[in-house]
Amino acid sequence: MTAEHEGLDLRLLGPVRAWRDGTELPLGSARRAAVLAVLALHAGHAVSRQQLITAMWGEEPPASAIGNVYTYVSTLRQVLEPGRDRWAAGQLLTSGGGTYCLHVRKQDVDVFRFEALREESRRHRTAGDRSAELAALEAAMRLWQGEALSGVPGPYAAAQRLRLTELRLASAERHAALLLDLGRHEEAIAALRLLVQAYPFQEALHGMLMTALHAGGRRAEALEVHDHLSQVLLEETGTEPSAALRAMRLRILTGTNELSAPARSSAAPATPTEPLAPIGRDAEIRLLRRACADVATGRGRSIRIEGTPGMGKTTLLGAALRSDLPAGCRAGWGIGDELAQRMPLGVLLECVESAMSGDATRDLVRQLFTVAADALDGPGPQTVDRAVALVRQAASETPLILVADDLQRADATTLRVWAALHELTRQLPLLLVASARPGNGELAGVPADEIITLAPLTAAEATALIRAVAPEPFDPRALSRLLSDAGGNPYYLRHLAATRRDEAGYRGAPPAELVAAVDAHLATFSEETRHLLRAVAFLGDHCTVAEVAAVTDHPVPELQRVLRPARAAGVLTDEEETLVFRHRIVARVLHESTPAALRIMLHRSFAEKIAQVGGAPERVVGQLLAGPVPLDSTASRWLAQHIEQLSARAPQVAISMLKRVRTEYALDEETRLGLTAWLARLLDRQRENAVAEAGWVAARTTDVRLEAEMQWIMACSHDRQGEHVAAADVARAVLSARRLPEPWLHRFRSLITRLRPHLPGEPTAPHLSRTALLGDRVSVIR
Repeated sequence: MTAEHEGLDLRLLGPVRAWRDGTELPLGSARRAAVLAVLALHAGHAVSRQQLITAMWGEEPPASAIGNVYTYVSTLRQVLEPGRDRWAAGQLLTSGGGTYCLHVRKQDVDVFRFEALREESRRHRTAGDRSAELAALEAAMRLWQGEALSGVPGPYAAAQRLRLTELRLASAERHAALLLDLGRHEEAIAALRLLVQAYPFQEALHGMLMTALHAGGRRAEALEVHDHLSQVLLEETGTEPSAALRAMRLRILTGTNELSAPARSSAAPATPTEPLAPIGRDAEIRLLRRACADVATGRGRSIRIEGTPGMGKTTLLGAALRSDLPAGCRAGWGIGDELAQRMPLGVLLECVESAMSGDATRDLVRQLFTVAADALDGPGPQTVDRAVALVRQAASETPLILVADDLQRADATTLRVWAALHELTRQLPLLLVASARPGNGELAGVPADEIITLAPLTAAEATALIRAVAPEPFDPRALSRLLSDAGGNPYYLRHLAATRRDEAGYRGAPPAELVAAVDAHLATFSEETRHLLRAVAFLGDHCTVAEVAAVTDHPVPELQRVLRPARAAGVLTDEEETLVFRHRIVARVLHESTPAALRIMLHRSFAEKIAQVGGAPERVVGQLLAGPVPLDSTASRWLAQHIEQLSARAPQVAISMLKRVRTEYALDEETRLGLTAWLARLLDRQRENAVAEAGWVAARTTDVRLEAEMQWIMACSHDRQGEHVAAADVARAVLSARRLPEPWLHRFRSLITRLRPHLPGEPTAPHLSRTALLGDRVSVIR
């Protein structure tokens, strides 16, 4: 095996550049750099010529693609090994069997160094060593020299550029957060200003910058950040900053003579709800409205609505509590989100501020803001008691309804106050209503009188929702597929119904709005969890934990830990040994929104890794079919070795794979012949037409026994389809040639006997003499 070269330094986090022994190498054209980038990102592993072509040109390469690849690789060899004799074999960039391999160590490629430093930072974070985590992240960020793979063409480079940019942003955000945690406000401000400039619509970054400026005593600048974002959003999107960011602005303003933010209507939630009333939630709406009626008469309680993402929690709360509240009640809304988690009492402030309107309650709101401001440096022992006392005062004056959407994402202080307020509902006209995802540890200490879990819609309810949303009716087949994909989830049902493009729901890449819907539901998970969910989607239905561990190189305990939030949130089902998406549309979007070139490469890699650990052959073939992955010599040899086992375990999967084989003209003739023979056998066993496949093998094989078997399959296929003359013609040709083994000749004679009643002409020997039909040794059966 060729040794890995230690003097090469490849940099892809910016323009593609290469150094050898301290000297920069002239890489030349962008296409040549693209080839080097693909090989570098597969360091030490073979990359097929087809992979390179797909990576650079996608699904429609030019006719000159193969020749171009030869040229690029040849030139790269000369650049990388200038001292090599032109006719000598390469040591650094080798080829063989239609594949190419760049023999460099992963630590010599900056992308792998960056990922290794990110992994190191995660280990330090787990250990609680923030200084070491910060140092690792700073080292990782120093590797960047601009946009990843800058100027490199092709779909593979585009997909990698997107992936690496997301990693860079996540690293930069964590870096800034650490600077804040460590009290290095000026450094955090400098880093965040650059991030805000690069990502002008990322509200989380603006919130962090406001926090850093305020913590550094630069209150006026913090307010300017909010006002600038507000202006940009209004001009570009017609929207305004989120409720959490507006609440942060109010918090920063605490201590002035007036609160400048306008009061929010007490009847409307803080976020827009879908205009369509919830279908299938009548019982839950009645329960919430009855609770409102009870609080108006002085009886309080606490209710929590739980459901996986998209089950309609927000829509339900809006439909039940948005209007027609009992006279004299005040209602306030708050929303838990990433920004709210960083603000002491953030969600409670939203609830109380939106409920309290008018001069009579202005001072109470101001006092609560003061409590929150005092908790900026950490809530003290009196923070919860002071906040509870203010809510008690408000509920004593008039019946009070507080609604917290996504309570599990509220800050810790709000959760402590919410738990304490539960006891007040027994004494005062106070109704607490919250929505949350199930299985959240954050809510373990937050009691409720009643927890209602929203179930998936029934088939009838889901159909009614689709008919209310879809621009035109679905045919039964498309409707059935849509119901299966959505799994009773109202959010996905609405998006699928509204964005369908053909009778199959959609074809090819899913619509952008559907991708955005899935991304929004997965956004709360860590990058590592989303990465593993994508692997689960690529592995397909009912993949095992062991399979995911094999293809992602994660130990099983670590895998279970990373996927635990997805199970808790209901994205995955509760099955122990298998990983199943509760809503199939999530898997479809994760798979089909991945660029085609990257999708093929992932499926190829997964197939190889499942085969290496001795996985079931049908799981390996499932990956080869899903790409679809072009078959190289390694895959075809594996298939030839496992086809008998595959045929016994999953005949239909085997047939699908073998049909692909017939189109792979790059395979050697012997392998293609043997696999096509297996296709003919399987089609025959399934009582399908195998004439073309068996005839193709019979015409090419030199093995008389295989020829006899294929001729027999041809004759039987004709016979099953009622083509008796064609079946007899095959038998006559075999018997006339008289070169097949005698047991096979006997079978064909018996077939002729059975076919005679179905043939035209003389029943004994139509079209042929006795001698021609049976040969010298055959007696005519009359």
